[in-house]
Amino acid sequence: MDYLVNLSTLPVDNKSSAAMAQAEVTIRRALPPELKLITGWIETHFGKGWASEATVAMSRQPPTCFIATRGQTLIGFACHEATARGFFGPTGVDEDARGLGVGRALLFASLNDLKSMGYAYAIIGDVGPSAFYEKAVGATAIPNSEPGIYAGMLKTEN
Repeated sequence: MDYLVNLSTLPVDNKSSAAMAQAEVTIRRALPPELKLITGWIETHFGKGWASEATVAMSRQPPTCFIATRGQTLIGFACHEATARGFFGPTGVDEDARGLGVGRALLFASLNDLKSMGYAYAIIGDVGPSAFYEKAVGATAIPNSEPGIYAGMLKTEN
């Protein structure tokens, strides 16, 4: 099921900055020269499909992919405007870095970028952890959104 986020009522993210500082994590927009490194990491951790979507996000100018790093190590990513305009995703965090607020920080970075692009709403396609999105950004289920944009997609091997 797809979810909708009202960007005009997007809450201010008062948690991520301090959480990322404490965890020594940097959230930033990805740079085009990092394309192969980032998409290779995504393919290894999350599969070819998400790596393909991230390639599209990385090909935009400026890239619509945000990354989380600890030192020089990639630990997470979030993309938007990859499969469809106004869509958030894919997003993922390394298993060892989960629970630190990295996913939340990446979510807010992407949604605020969509808002700055002029979008009033963002769609989170084929939501996995719906309770997370509902709590973090007030996302609500879109009725009749199944099957969504990914229906009938060719399957890739991970």
